[in-house]
Amino acid sequence: MTTPRTVRVGSRKSPLAIAQSEEVVAKLRTSFPAHDFTIVRISTGGDRDKVSSLQSLGRGTFSKDIEDALLRSEVDLAVHSAKDLAPDLPDGLSLGGVIEREDPRDVLVNRWGVTLAELPASARIGTGSPRRGAQILALRPDLRVLPIRGNVGTRLEKSRGTEYDGIVLAAAGLLRLGMQSHITEYLNPDTFTPEAGQGTIALQVRRDDAETTEMIAAIDHQPSRNSLTAERAFVDVIGGGCKVPVAAHARSEGSKFRVSAMAALPDGSKMYRIEVEDEADDPAAAGARAAEVLLDQGARQIVESGRLY
Repeated sequence: MTTPRTVRVGSRKSPLAIAQSEEVVAKLRTSFPAHDFTIVRISTGGDRDKVSSLQSLGRGTFSKDIEDALLRSEVDLAVHSAKDLAPDLPDGLSLGGVIEREDPRDVLVNRWGVTLAELPASARIGTGSPRRGAQILALRPDLRVLPIRGNVGTRLEKSRGTEYDGIVLAAAGLLRLGMQSHITEYLNPDTFTPEAGQGTIALQVRRDDAETTEMIAAIDHQPSRNSLTAERAFVDVIGGGCKVPVAAHARSEGSKFRVSAMAALPDGSKMYRIEVEDEADDPAAAGARAAEVLLDQGARQIVESGRLY
């Protein structure tokens, strides 16, 4: 029997990050009632930088400080939004597991309560994501896409102010915060591809910490892990990141594994979309193949040209 202990869970300080960490802790408490769990709130570089655009910060900005605390053994487990993780994990750390994925779709919130297709011309839509901006403009080139920052609550407040008419953000954040009543449209992932890892909570551990690794394995959700594995493999091969409008969405369908992906110019004037289907036993290979197919069908030119910022 494992000796009771206190497990320190590293998390960002935002309301959504804390809600995600509490969701993880609730599952761990159910499986390991003898242990105590405490959430350690950590300020990250992305949280401290209130000025730079999300586009300029890059992947890993919201996870590095938590990873550093994990490496220093100041926490035993790190909880991340999977889409915040850099493609390469630091030496000494591993992805111990994921819990069941929340809805990966993007959603529209706007002052009129209408769909994206029904928005009036020149409506001002806020997003800090080049991926979202490109797809908005590909579908509605008459709209104005404006940069926006802040946590979910701040963005919702701004969407009701004088600078924006609406915003696009992840469904998962609103659902986890109980704010789904604000959603006016769930955007179809076939025409509005989610970010790799969107809606997935990743659990990171030290490779030499066998006890915590075993604990996390007890709550690991294999289908969600497979989807994340495929999507991260896609990002690794295509060489993208949050500065480049690329995205992949992977899911199991029976004995098959399906990956849809996109790459676009920031203004949405050129967009490539593909879908591949593989056997379900090798999600990493499926994600890598999706990236290669996307690049070979034309996206290589815009990814390598340096025109994506």
